[in-house]
Amino acid sequence: MDIATIIGLFGGAALVLSAIVMGGSAVIFINIPGVLIVVGGTLAASFIKFSLQDVINSISVGMKAFIYKIERPETIIQQMVEYTRIAKKEGLIALEKVEATDKFSAKALQYLSDGFDEGLIEDMLYKDINLTIQRHTTGQNVFKGMGAAAPAFGMIGTLIGLVQMLANMSEPGAIGPAMAVALLTTLYGAVIANLVCLPLADKLFLRSQQERINKSIVLESAVGISRGVAPMVLEESLKIYLSPKEREKNSTMELAQEASGG
Repeated sequence: MDIATIIGLFGGAALVLSAIVMGGSAVIFINIPGVLIVVGGTLAASFIKFSLQDVINSISVGMKAFIYKIERPETIIQQMVEYTRIAKKEGLIALEKVEATDKFSAKALQYLSDGFDEGLIEDMLYKDINLTIQRHTTGQNVFKGMGAAAPAFGMIGTLIGLVQMLANMSEPGAIGPAMAVALLTTLYGAVIANLVCLPLADKLFLRSQQERINKSIVLESAVGISRGVAPMVLEESLKIYLSPKEREKNSTMELAQEASGG
């Protein structure tokens, strides 16, 4: 579970609600027609922009911003180096007995143990990565589309309210309350877009990039194992996926292990 997403979402909502409550009655910020215009209009625009299946799938994709466990790149590297040692020592067929921690790694090991050609392994895993990223991108675009549509429909709701207000100018005392109601839809649209939809789209993009890096490590490792690359050589080549700080940390740990072993 991603604590940062939960803290950001509920913390932002709490701040907005606190400001509303501290400023007076919270009831005046409730306007059902305004909610229907913003939420209904945003969903309607999403169905026009995307297919029904894409909008429905975006819900499951969006859950990755809250419930998603992704391995750190250094952990993936350690696992793949260990698989390389097994392949070197016992042969590629031994990888069939290895239990991978994720489906993509399991698929790569299956290709290796089945004796697939190096080029075929690279091509199939590369296609898998691209298709996964494409699905993720569609989910991100749905949330970006909602983030763009929500403020627009908030403005539409405000214009509708202003037209209704101006049509009843004969009652000056009702102008103030009517203006407040008209502006509520703009508030709804801004909150939905900037607290929910757009931040979720950005978090999903980050998740997609993290998954791409991990799968790229697996792909490069599978190709290296197929070529018969030595474990130490593979490990050094995979360190390019780590940040300079992580590389330095790993190097320090390796030196400490060598010193203790000596």
